[in-house]
Amino acid sequence: MALLHAAISCAALSGTKIEAVTVDHGLRSEAADEAEGVAHYCEQEGIPHTILKWDGLAAKGNIAAAAREARFRLMADWAKERDIGGILLGHTANDIAETFLMRLARKAGVDGLAAMDVRFNRHGIVWARPFWQQTRDRLRDYLRRHGVAWVEDPTNVDENHDRPRMRRILSLLEDEGIGVEEIKSTAHRLKMARTALEDTTAEAAKLLVTSDCCDLIVTRNADPPVAGEIERRLLNAALRYVSGTGYPPREKAYNGMLRALIEQDTYTVAGCLVTIERPEGIVNQKVRVAREFNAVKDLVGPSDVTWDNRWAIDGPHAPNLTIRALGESLKDVPDWRDVGLPRASLMASPAVFDGETLISAPIAGLQNGFSARIVADFQSFLLSR
Repeated sequence: MALLHAAISCAALSGTKIEAVTVDHGLRSEAADEAEGVAHYCEQEGIPHTILKWDGLAAKGNIAAAAREARFRLMADWAKERDIGGILLGHTANDIAETFLMRLARKAGVDGLAAMDVRFNRHGIVWARPFWQQTRDRLRDYLRRHGVAWVEDPTNVDENHDRPRMRRILSLLEDEGIGVEEIKSTAHRLKMARTALEDTTAEAAKLLVTSDCCDLIVTRNADPPVAGEIERRLLNAALRYVSGTGYPPREKAYNGMLRALIEQDTYTVAGCLVTIERPEGIVNQKVRVAREFNAVKDLVGPSDVTWDNRWAIDGPHAPNLTIRALGESLKDVPDWRDVGLPRASLMASPAVFDGETLISAPIAGLQNGFSARIVADFQSFLLSR
């Protein structure tokens, strides 16, 4: 509510048109009424407001992560429909401190402990967190001064969730001089360190990473050598890029991959098929990161929509055409070997179908008027993170 009130005030002074959006994740019975309360406030203030709904009860696995991703996608789609280029988020200094402690408990490194970005691009929208330096107490005082009511989320005190437990721990640490401001400051310094590491990784990628159509090939144990942290970042970034996900594999999964590749040549992790070649023995090993077919075999969508978060198909689209992984239909592409890509890579590549009839497999060499392109190259992907 503090963000909404401040945004309305600033918009009135600058003459800027704003809209408000609330996401109801469907995880609490009270959420619908709370969203309606925001809608009523916006109506009184003459601000257009939209409630977006997500079926959180149907989510599996890490519900918090799924809800976060769904929230971003829902709001991004909403903004694009209205030709809105930017969205403000209400995260506070408390959120930074609590997230720091949560990730510290999970043995996070620099990236996990670094403060969240104040401004960033995601799903084609610019996002900003104007209240990142403000504490919740300051914002509550702000609302009281302006006579604006707000609702406290009951999950904020439910210690069955991680964040409320960290909030309690933080209150104990404050007695020892380790409070929100101190943790926020440390997280901000780690963010600067992360930025430096990201820049170094992007430079190293120019020498150590090559693109082979839909795959990436990363040079490991390079000669001359690079720092182990940079190599780790390159491999993790390659896995994120090829899989189309925003997060690298867990440390345990990543280390499991490294151990496995000592004795074997292929390994699957994070929706990717990783293969290794050792033309020079232990140095300058070539690690190919490809999409794993099993990770995309059930992914079907219209031919004119981005597929697997990274592929765009150009061509004579029609309502009856769909895009999905080529799979065993590779056998219907007579000259696929001429492309020079591994069979597994081609099976996971996008193809256009009319029902069960293969129309086009652009990456495998069967065009029929269609072409396929990755929406962002690896270097752009690195610099956007």
